Amino acid sequence: MRDDRWPELPYAEWKDTYATLHMWMQMAGKIALARVAPLNHSWGIAFHLTPRGMTSAMLPHPVRPFSLEFDFIDHQLRIRPIRGGAGAIALRPQTVADFYATLMRVLDDMGLTTRIWPVPVELTDPIPFEQDTVHASYEPEFARRVWRAMSEIALVLAETRASFVGKSSPVHFFWGAFDLAVTRFSGRPAPPREGPRFMQEAYSHEVISHGFWPGNDALPFPAFYGYAVPEPASFREARVSPSDTYYHQELGEYILPYDAVRTSSDPAAAIRAFVQSTYEAGATLGGWDRNALERPGRTG
Repeated sequence: MRDDRWPELPYAEWKDTYATLHMWMQMAGKIALARVAPLNHSWGIAFHLTPRGMTSAMLPHPVRPFSLEFDFIDHQLRIRPIRGGAGAIALRPQTVADFYATLMRVLDDMGLTTRIWPVPVELTDPIPFEQDTVHASYEPEFARRVWRAMSEIALVLAETRASFVGKSSPVHFFWGAFDLAVTRFSGRPAPPREGPRFMQEAYSHEVISHGFWPGNDALPFPAFYGYAVPEPASFREARVSPSDTYYHQELGEYILPYDAVRTSSDPAAAIRAFVQSTYEAGATLGGWDRNALERPGRTG
């Protein structure tokens, strides 16, 4: 069996599939948003990696609680209720508008009707789902690759979380920005932040966050990121590792290109070094109580 734990993800070759899949995943995420009780930092509506793809949490329903799972092996969106038959929608080339109509119809047919605000978020020029005939690409191999990479990355990020005994998020996938993330908290409130309510709530307390993002046209390659909010003085000049890491002035984050990790002799070690060095810089410069927040004798 071939080792495909760290597959190539050339942005230019899969960006059309990425754009379409992003919209499909936002639909599923908005269904979760409509059904799950609000949980701090949007943790309740994030997705989690599975051995076949990504899944929502169990979504409340008066009769048939259910989950939504993107299966990137058989390439289906599976709708799994707690009782009765499951539903499935094929992941194949089709417009966002067609996928949205099919998803709403299948939910209705299953007695799981859920109404959502049908406009994508965290985009500059969003197109309402029912009007989006622009995005219609789906190459199964690239969808499988990004899931496979994120699966491996999630395992490493979960390992790095073990050294921190303060409040920490699980490793989860945020469908709004299409990124994998894990966040540590100092325990102290942060200065008020401008922006949408969910952003204000997400950064209500001091955080140091790490994750993986497939990129966009402005940063056209997949990368790991690390940032601190609020950002301490001199954080962007800190000595961090691996050597391919750099501070991106426009994003306000440390960036480590995925290809530098993928082609290294030990990708997991490179991720651990990135997380640990950027965390240590942010926590030390930010005056976090590291003795209280870290497990003695353990890093990464």
